[in-house]
Amino acid sequence: IEGFQQSRHTVPMMSLDNTYSEADLISFYQRLQKGLARDSIECVIEPKIDGVAISIRYEDGVLKHAATRGDGQLGDDVTANVKTIRSVPLRLPAGVPQTFEVRGEVFMPKDGFARMNDEREGAGEPRFANPRNATAGTLKQLDSRIVATRPLDVILYGLADAGDAQISAQAEVYELLKKAGLHTAERT
Repeated sequence: IEGFQQSRHTVPMMSLDNTYSEADLISFYQRLQKGLARDSIECVIEPKIDGVAISIRYEDGVLKHAATRGDGQLGDDVTANVKTIRSVPLRLPAGVPQTFEVRGEVFMPKDGFARMNDEREGAGEPRFANPRNATAGTLKQLDSRIVATRPLDVILYGLADAGDAQISAQAEVYELLKKAGLHTAERT
């Protein structure tokens, strides 16, 4: 789509992988043990959201920039569209680092997707095929007013830049994100 500026990521956005087999998970853990020369490794298990990878940067407490993963080095600047997602705060609360870059996934919840499709059908418009494609197409809208009408949400799970926060474990990332009012996946 024409009209989006390319944005270079300060830290490359790598692609996430998933597995559907216990054997693959065990093999992955064993590779970690061997690679780190450790008998045990604490893990945080997170759901993989089927959405569009996003990087959101806050500076001086204000949402400054948002970009898609793109090729991992360059992504599309979708700042105006991300600012319309109700669950993404435009300003950070006091008491958290005011400059940091967070990573996660923009997605469309199933109930919102179904409701949107029913509305589209009622208006004589074609239904969207699936939430993932609807999310990607929505983020690539050139008119952020259209994006604001769509049921987008975000789950954030990582930091590309922790600012002045002292982070040494993934559990601490989640603590920071929650204190900042950012959506994270519920974990057990």
